[in-house]
Amino acid sequence: MIIYYIIAAIFICIDQLVKYLTVQNIPLQKTVEVVPDVLSLTYYQNTGAAWSILEGQMWFFYIVTLIVIGVIIYYLHTHGRQSKLFSTALSLLLAGAVGNLIDRLFHQFVVDMFKLEFIQFPIFNVADSALTIGVALMIIYLIIDEVKLCKQKKAVDK
Repeated sequence: MIIYYIIAAIFICIDQLVKYLTVQNIPLQKTVEVVPDVLSLTYYQNTGAAWSILEGQMWFFYIVTLIVIGVIIYYLHTHGRQSKLFSTALSLLLAGAVGNLIDRLFHQFVVDMFKLEFIQFPIFNVADSALTIGVALMIIYLIIDEVKLCKQKKAVDK
């Protein structure tokens, strides 16, 4: 079980390091091209959630994030041994939630930096990526689990 906390800790450390380097090396709202027409780094301070929704509602984010972290830890301990995919998804969700919570607690905003140049998409960070990958893995896990349940039900019905 400890491996999933280590995975979360690694992603949290990477997230915080990239955010620190961004703040130290890129002026606010300035862009540094990394891969032309594909990826740039733009230092942005997000006081909301994705797409800056609910801007400035820090207490809401604190409460919701702490509840989410508690639920993730609960599921990791009660159901985490059932599936490596499920546990990996939870560890990435935990990393993303904690990474952005650290920013909100210490800065009152979340540091974002990755900007995709080839599509119109919000600027994001490592924690956001961990959350997105965690959700995708959770969806895959749920689909696989549902398929298994359907097969078991068909086997019992025969």
